[in-house]
Amino acid sequence: MKKNVLCLFGGRSTEYKVSLRSVCTVLDALDKEKYNIVRVGITEDGRWYHYTGTNEAILADRWHADDANLRRAMLSSSWGDHKLYIECETENTFDTVTIDAVIPVVHGAYCEDGTLQGLLSMTGIPYVGPHCAASAVAMDKVFTKLILNNFGIPQAKCAVFTRTRIDTDPIGACDEAEAVSAYPLFVKPANAGSSIGVSKADDRTALIAALRLAASYDDKVLVEECIIGREVECAVLGNEQPAAAIPGEINAGAAFYDYDAKYITDTSSDYIPARISEAALEAVRAYAVQIYEILGCRGLSRVDFFVTADEQIIFNEINTLPGFTSISMYPKLWNHMGKSTTALLDELIALAEAAGK
Repeated sequence: MKKNVLCLFGGRSTEYKVSLRSVCTVLDALDKEKYNIVRVGITEDGRWYHYTGTNEAILADRWHADDANLRRAMLSSSWGDHKLYIECETENTFDTVTIDAVIPVVHGAYCEDGTLQGLLSMTGIPYVGPHCAASAVAMDKVFTKLILNNFGIPQAKCAVFTRTRIDTDPIGACDEAEAVSAYPLFVKPANAGSSIGVSKADDRTALIAALRLAASYDDKVLVEECIIGREVECAVLGNEQPAAAIPGEINAGAAFYDYDAKYITDTSSDYIPARISEAALEAVRAYAVQIYEILGCRGLSRVDFFVTADEQIIFNEINTLPGFTSISMYPKLWNHMGKSTTALLDELIALAEAAGK
């Protein structure tokens, strides 16, 4: 008997369009012999719709204008109900679908930060990815750093600023940021992904602009020293006994691996395995699993590092719902290990079901 798998996409996030690309990869790869696929899109203003149109319309961001294939939808928050309610044309009437598992193919705020995970946990429906607390902590780069510092995980030196501080005392914020390290400095929103709002500042003028840009995306901003090294990413999979794939390397082909390099231009390239020694590859894998376990992750995460010329390994960040686009490293790393994207999704659904028992 086929399982009803709900794929959530979109969302109130700056990474909305990345989600559209990710979900189309997932929809194409899911085994149609095993699953009835239910698609629910969340618009950028937060409305939920059951969608029965084409994947091409999702990819082109036309799905929400396809009125013939849209119906308002919501999950029952009653524990164990496992029902998706789909609004009918007749007022106050609904169709219902029993959902066996949810794949939240979403990224960023209100999606990957524990907000959606809290809602899904209330329903009792098994869902792919870490639970509420791990998602919230891992999304916040400052909280992640504070926790991992207690375990001796090597990280870049940093300073943290609030939006209010940046607005009211930009000169003082710059003085403090410049005490972190010599230029260049990297400036990031604490809660954002896909390198949105991230800047490399080479002088004070650029630093002020970077602080203001990052503060436009989040009320907490991180300034880090620049680590010169290879950008190495490691895919982790599992619940109680997680495993790490062979790490890969991103060559941005730009000043850094920003949003354009990731999704728009063709300047970036990747190498699997990363171009580091066997000992460094294994050290990265060990660190990735350790960080995954410290933060209480389950299902999947991608853990990113810098590896310097003398093979020091510096933690960069963790993504608890990493991209699943056709160029995303998380599925590509497991593909390199011999696991197809279809098999990977089967395993993620099984892990979600196991975690929900």
